[in-house]
Amino acid sequence: MARLALISRRLLCRPHSRSLSLLRIGNGNGNSQGNARLFATASAERPSQSSPSPPLDNRVKLVEVGPRDGLQNEKTIIPLATKINLIERLARTGLSTIEAGSFVSPKWVPQMNNSSEILEHILERDIASLTPLTFSFLAPNLKGLNNANAILAKHPSAFETQATRLANPSASSHKPVLEIAVFAAATEAFSQKNLNCDIATSLKQFGEVIQAAKQRGLRVRAYISVVLGCPFEGYDVNPHKVAEIATDMLEMGADEIALGDTTGMGTAPRTKELLNCLKSAGIRNEDISMHFHDTYGQALVNTAVALEHGIRTFDSSVGGLGGCPYSPGATGNVATENMVYFLESLGMDTGVDLDAVSDIGAWITNEIGKPNDSSVGKAVIGARSRT
Repeated sequence: MARLALISRRLLCRPHSRSLSLLRIGNGNGNSQGNARLFATASAERPSQSSPSPPLDNRVKLVEVGPRDGLQNEKTIIPLATKINLIERLARTGLSTIEAGSFVSPKWVPQMNNSSEILEHILERDIASLTPLTFSFLAPNLKGLNNANAILAKHPSAFETQATRLANPSASSHKPVLEIAVFAAATEAFSQKNLNCDIATSLKQFGEVIQAAKQRGLRVRAYISVVLGCPFEGYDVNPHKVAEIATDMLEMGADEIALGDTTGMGTAPRTKELLNCLKSAGIRNEDISMHFHDTYGQALVNTAVALEHGIRTFDSSVGGLGGCPYSPGATGNVATENMVYFLESLGMDTGVDLDAVSDIGAWITNEIGKPNDSSVGKAVIGARSRT
C-alpha cells in the first residue's frame, strides 16, 4: 500500500482543475482529425443536462457491470424482476453506462437467459436517470447480435444509436443509447476455455459482429480478458500480445477496448508496463477502459496507476459482485462504492451518488444471498446508522 499512499499524496497535493499534469486526458499518440472511429467515452459524447460539466481532466466515467458480469456466475437463477429493479435503481445514481445483459447461449451462461426481456423492458419504459444512459449487451457472435437486432427492430424509435447521439449532442432526449460488447482473451489457453477456439479464430468472428453492429449504428465495446494474469498460463501475459489484439479490434471498428484483469493478478508495475506498451502501439487513452478484479486486494492500487497514465474510464460492480466462470478462484469485480469513494478522495468527479450505490449494494447482495464485498458501502451504511 506504500505505492498507493505515495500516489494519493502526489495527486491530492495538486490543484484539481488546472495542474493535474499526470491526470490529464491527452490525445495519446493519435490525432482525432481524420480518424474514422468514434470517441470511446459516452461522457464525452453528451454532458449531463442537470449540471455543468466538470473539467475534463477531473472527470472519471464508471461503467457499472453488476447486472451482467456481476450476476452471470450465480448458480441460482435470479428473478427477472430483481434484475430489472437493480438496473432501474442504478440508473438513478448518476451512472451513465450500465451493462445490462448478454445474448449468449443459455447452455453456457443460464443466468443470462432473460436478457431479451431486459432489453425489451429498457426499450418499452422511460427509465428515470440523472444523466443520459447507455445500456450495454454482450453479443459474442452473429447469432447473439441478430437476436438483439430483432428486438431493436420492433422498437426503432425507442433508442438512440451512437451515430444519432453524436450527430445532435445538444438534443434533449431520454432515449438510451444501445451498445454491443464482444470479448476476446489475451492468452490461447483462456481463449480455448472461454470461447472454444484460438485467438485468431475468435478475432475473425468478432470482426463480423463489430462490422454488423457498426452498420446498425451501434457503439461497440471490446473486452480483452486476462490481460494481467491467466489462471492457466500464469502471471506473465505478454503485454505486446494484448496491444496487438487491441489494435486489431480497434481497426475492426471497436470504439473502446476494456482491459480485463479477470483473475485480479495485476500489480502496479505490470499495470504500468501494459499501459506503456499500449501507448507505444499508438492506442489512445480515450480508447481504453480498465476492468479490475480485487482478488488480491490490488484493484485500487492499479486504478491509481491507470489514473496517472491518463485513463478515465473504469468498470466496477455494485457490492463487488462478480467472478469469472472460466477463471477458478477469481473473486468479484472492484466494488462501485469503493471506486467512487477512492476516486473522489483524489479530487476526481464520478457524478455518482455514493449513498445511493451503497444502499443498492446492500440490497442486491441481500437479495441474492451473497456477502456485501464493498468495504466502503458497509462503512457508509454503518456511519449513517450511528448518526
